Amino acid sequence: MWKWLHPYAKAENAYRLAGRMLPWFAIPGTLLLLLGTVWGLGFTPTDCKQGDGFRIIYIHVPAAFMSMGTYAAMAIAALIGMVWQIRQADYAVAAFAPVGAAFTVIALATGAIWGKPMWGAWWVWDARLTSELILLFLYLGVIALYNAFPDRTLAGRAAGILALVGVVNLPIIHYSVEWWNTLHQGATISKFEKPSMATSMLWPLLINILAVSLVMGAIGLASFRNEILRRESHRPWVANALGLDVDKSGKEGQA
Repeated sequence: MWKWLHPYAKAENAYRLAGRMLPWFAIPGTLLLLLGTVWGLGFTPTDCKQGDGFRIIYIHVPAAFMSMGTYAAMAIAALIGMVWQIRQADYAVAAFAPVGAAFTVIALATGAIWGKPMWGAWWVWDARLTSELILLFLYLGVIALYNAFPDRTLAGRAAGILALVGVVNLPIIHYSVEWWNTLHQGATISKFEKPSMATSMLWPLLINILAVSLVMGAIGLASFRNEILRRESHRPWVANALGLDVDKSGKEGQA
C-alpha cells in the first residue's frame, strides 16, 4: 500500500490524482444534494411540534457533520505531514481549512435561524453551540497560522500542530448533549435500531449528509489543486498543466 501511495508524495502526481477524483465527488454529490434537498424541503410531512420550521435540518445537520468531518480530515493530513514529512499533506491542511470554516459558519447560521422560533433566541451559550463556535475559531487559527510565516515549511508545521491540538474539541461537540444539560436534543439518526425520526423524514436527511460529504470532498480537492499550483508555481510542470509555453528566457505565453 505504501509503495502505491509513495508516488503521490510528488506534487505533480498528487495534482493529477486530485483532478481525476474530482468528478467522482462533484457529480454524484450535486445530484444527491438536489434529490435530498427537494425531497426534504418539499415532500416530507410537517413535524407535529416544530411545523415546517424543522425542514432547516436538511441543511443544518449535514453542514454540522461536515464542519467536524472536515476538521478530522485536516488533522489526519497534519499528522501525515508531521510524521512522513510530506509537503502535500501541509497543502491539504491549508486547502481544507477554509472549506471547513465555511461549513461551520453555515452550521452556526442555520442553527441560529432554527433556534429563534424554537428556543426564542438567536444564540444561547449552549454547550454544543459554544464548542461549535470554538471549532470555527480553530479553523480561523489554522488559516491565520498558515499565512503568518514566509517560510512555508514552518507555516505548515505551525498550522498542523494547531489542527492536531484542536481535535480534542470534536468529541466535546459530539458528546456535549450527553455530558451537559443543553437545549439540543440527544442522538437521533445515530440510533439505527430505533431512530427518533420517521423514516420519511430520515431518508432525505441521510441522503443530504452523504451528498454534502461528497460536495465537501469535491470542493476540498479543487482547493487542494489550487494550493499545489500556488505553492509549486515555479516548477516547469505547472506551466504544462496550465497549458502555458515557457520559452528559454523563462517568459510564459499562452499556448
